[in-house]
Amino acid sequence: MRPPYLSLITWMPFVGALLIMFTARRSPLAVRLIGVVTTGISAALSLYLYVTYDREAALTETGFQFYERVALVPPLGINYELGVDGISLLMVLLTSIIIFAGVFASWTIATRSQEFYALLLALVTGVYGVFVSLDLFVFFLFYELAVLPMYLLIGIWGSSGEIRPRGIFAWAYRETGVGTKEYAAMKLTLYLLFGSAFILVGIFALYVAAGTASFSFLDLSSATFDPMLQRWVFLAFYVGFGILAGIWPLHTWSPDGHASAPTAVSMLHAGVLMKLGAYGVVRLGMGLLPDGAADLAWLVGGIACINVVYGALSAMAQRDLKYVIAYSSVSHMGLVMLGAATLTEAGLNGSVFQMFAHGVMTGLFFALVGLVYEKAHSREIFRMGGFGRVMPGIATAFTVGGLSSIGLPGTSGFVAEILTFMGAWRSEFRWWLVPAVVGTFLTAVYILRVAKQIFWGPPSPHFHHLEDARGPEWVALVILVGVLVVFGFVPGLALAPVDTATVPLLSRILEP
Repeated sequence: MRPPYLSLITWMPFVGALLIMFTARRSPLAVRLIGVVTTGISAALSLYLYVTYDREAALTETGFQFYERVALVPPLGINYELGVDGISLLMVLLTSIIIFAGVFASWTIATRSQEFYALLLALVTGVYGVFVSLDLFVFFLFYELAVLPMYLLIGIWGSSGEIRPRGIFAWAYRETGVGTKEYAAMKLTLYLLFGSAFILVGIFALYVAAGTASFSFLDLSSATFDPMLQRWVFLAFYVGFGILAGIWPLHTWSPDGHASAPTAVSMLHAGVLMKLGAYGVVRLGMGLLPDGAADLAWLVGGIACINVVYGALSAMAQRDLKYVIAYSSVSHMGLVMLGAATLTEAGLNGSVFQMFAHGVMTGLFFALVGLVYEKAHSREIFRMGGFGRVMPGIATAFTVGGLSSIGLPGTSGFVAEILTFMGAWRSEFRWWLVPAVVGTFLTAVYILRVAKQIFWGPPSPHFHHLEDARGPEWVALVILVGVLVVFGFVPGLALAPVDTATVPLLSRILEP
């Protein structure tokens, strides 16, 4: 009998959280070691599943492997049902990489480290659960578990912006607390709970309409839904999950949340949590509602184009380093949604690959921003300068991440963007390619400007005695830079399993 690998991956961080709360109260080192071991076990198992995934068997009707099922509430058709296909398998691997690196990036957390690590591990349990759940009711429970700890993690361990708002509305920003960690935590929670209401309504609508008395994705995918129902439920899923994916104009919680969160939470927030939103649109919206997805692709793609350009322009206007990376995430998530909206094999593969590449890249960026802030105690871009001379390792890692962000060949970002561009050109709306390319050009402008100003420009007189990354901090940087380069040079490592899931999905949507 095969071991329950998916359950082990999902619940190992939660076991770590319990161990931390009950056994490591007086030992900060034990807290960190428990975090490393439990996330390391999940990462090792994720890598094992990725290597042993049977691509030929995945081309069958369901395509889900490592299947597990335990009845929870049989009268209501609620089951603990797990399985992965090529898309969710890559997302599980991404989560493992980000959380394992995030534990090392948070090594210097000094305030209430026990509670911090426990909440962080509980949050990542929810993330794993979303990616592997095949029962929509359990999927929603894991989704809430992945979202709610963010309130405490940002509200307690976050940081308030040091650059105050300016302009004619500055007084309103000051009165409402814009830029403070408490404001960001509350805004994030309210936005995401608002989105959850749309998701829950959509799930129950499908459950009732299918008439199968089952929440199983496999059962619902074989049901036939009325085209009108498909359109409005797809719209509900798009709004509900799209809020987490940062779609315009419901994205404003995201930059504030990114900027105020502590380092590891920012890494998970931008690297993985925003991908939950895009994954939900692809898995539930496109997977269960093919007619609705085809009818509303123009809306998804149109808003994605706004995301790409608006996010890039907003990033150019920022003076706080964390806000630059935050708005960059809004722009790149636009590329994710644009690729999915093309309804082409290249575009959808590019969308999923962009989720992975951007997750690793933005995780690296936020780890670096955290290190710079910890050493320089500033995030004001035009106050810093010449850091490359005293922290060459951090400068090199930031440059690699920046080159991936602008799509340099040999990095993961290039593969993701070129596939998305190809999908846009082959789609019904070829003009989508224009804002996508414009967004990439603008990304090059603000990324290269920031890298030059902070790391490669003349030294700033405001900072002295800075030092490079040290000890455990190197682990996160080496892992994330290595993944960006390896998957950039050998993109087939990701695209081969992903293709086994996207091809059947598209054939279902596009079949006459």
